[in-house]
Amino acid sequence: MTAAPTRLQGVFSPVLTPFNADYTPDADRFIRHCRWLLDQEVGLAVFGTNSEANSMSVAEKRRLLEALLEAGIPASRLMPGTGCCALPDSIELTKMAVGAGVGGVLMLPPFYYKGVSDEGLYRAFASVIDAVADERLRVYLYHIPPVSNVAITRGLVERLLKNYPKAIAGMKDSSGDWNNTKSFIEEFGPQGFDVFAGSETFLLADLRAGGPGCITATANVNPTKIVQLYKTWRNGDADAQQKALDGTRAAFAQFPMIPAMKAAIAWKTGRRDWLHVRPPLVDLNAQQQQTLQAALDQVGFTMPNAGALA
Repeated sequence: MTAAPTRLQGVFSPVLTPFNADYTPDADRFIRHCRWLLDQEVGLAVFGTNSEANSMSVAEKRRLLEALLEAGIPASRLMPGTGCCALPDSIELTKMAVGAGVGGVLMLPPFYYKGVSDEGLYRAFASVIDAVADERLRVYLYHIPPVSNVAITRGLVERLLKNYPKAIAGMKDSSGDWNNTKSFIEEFGPQGFDVFAGSETFLLADLRAGGPGCITATANVNPTKIVQLYKTWRNGDADAQQKALDGTRAAFAQFPMIPAMKAAIAWKTGRRDWLHVRPPLVDLNAQQQQTLQAALDQVGFTMPNAGALA
């Protein structure tokens, strides 16, 4: 008899992908960053939005995942993004990830065509699940309509859960609408469907509603305090902790999030190559970096043991 899978919970980060000056991924720095996050008790949602995953090829993602596994990064702490516009790409990445024993996969819907029906999205997700055909598969649906312009509806979740109750494990809600997140938790949480908030801004609310935690960009740079709230959310100072997290988030949100987080790591490690983003993104200019640093200093931002990333 196969043991029931461990349900993922806690704080996960869509891990930033470090690039070299020629825009090739730097696997060594990627591994160090993942190890640093694990040391801060943050799970690894590699190949997420803030990983610049949709600016990378399937081959690049395969090589980076192989590098992590060869470096001894525990597969159980990985939730790689495997959803692509092309169905064969989603199947290939998902098969590889599940074969490696990852804790789950975070799956975007195909996002190029707009106005697609729930029927079309159902066929896309079902085709991946059927092709992978592995009882270890745990899919976390990725709802990020502000970016994808393709929504994961309650009707779609209901149908997927009915037909694939073991494979459909939960979702990441990056809608930015807490009422939407709450509605998914209330409707599907009792079935074991785990709804992660898409930002630490909603971490306390998610936990209080019975959710599992958050998958958030700024766990790349502010992991310690986000994890602290996850661990102590029942304490009397939880609301104050949440307010402090919101202040740090706001400092980063003055700028495009990916270049801002990379600029913070470059600042705290002294490694200027952390500034590199892959086009069409651009790095922060010197004035923007100074403004960001001043804002972060004002909220008492630190990165414990940042030297491990250098």
